[in-house]
Amino acid sequence: MKVFIVHAHPERRSLNGALTDIAVDTLTGAGHEVQVSDLYAMRWKSVIDADDFGPAASTPLDAVHDSGRAYQTGTLSTDIRAEQDKLRWADTVILQFPLWWYTMPAILKGWVDRVFTYGFGYGVGEHNETRYGDRFGEGTLAGKRAMLSLTVGGPESHYSDRGINGPIDDLLYPIQHGILYHPGMQVLPPFVLYRTGRLSPETFTDATKSWQERLLTLETTDPIPYRLQNYGDYEMPAMRLREGLELPGRTGFSLHLHR
Repeated sequence: MKVFIVHAHPERRSLNGALTDIAVDTLTGAGHEVQVSDLYAMRWKSVIDADDFGPAASTPLDAVHDSGRAYQTGTLSTDIRAEQDKLRWADTVILQFPLWWYTMPAILKGWVDRVFTYGFGYGVGEHNETRYGDRFGEGTLAGKRAMLSLTVGGPESHYSDRGINGPIDDLLYPIQHGILYHPGMQVLPPFVLYRTGRLSPETFTDATKSWQERLLTLETTDPIPYRLQNYGDYEMPAMRLREGLELPGRTGFSLHLHR
């Protein structure tokens, strides 16, 4: 298995750094291949501009269509093309980051903004009365797996069904469904460590074992059962879930789980 880890934490000696190191050691020790993009160490540029698209850039800038032309003509900047190559190479993608202000750090969002270009991350496939492009279970990254590994400062109860911050699955839905599943990747349940500012040595030891177990079962873990877009569950072109398909007690984001 080929695993691509995108690491996003400014301090390499942090807990996130330790989780990345554990992942590399565990996976390579089991005979897998691993590549890591350490975004802060790379000084990753997180904003889109005309330099991303070379001669395909227009005036005024059109980030969507300029990125598509640059992707098709091979004129995207070298840093973007290198990350796209890593995504093509990988069987499994892991995003490692701290949850900051209910989402990923800005540098990681900037990685998504620049790397998931038109024609690569979105805007692919046929659009007609029965299809709305190849997305949500289909697309250029179909057949790959992805997983979030993240650290959270607050206790788990704060991110539960009645927790003040909302359920963790709801907070992660825009990333898991909207970013990873959108271009076709099957998304595995996330690995989440809570109350990380007060992590005892004993808790870290237990967390290490749990993390290693997750890593060694990447190929066999069942993905989150998101619905496919183009196979009848959604009305076209409204893209609304058909009446009667919702499971008992399901509302909100969980409507889009098929079991």
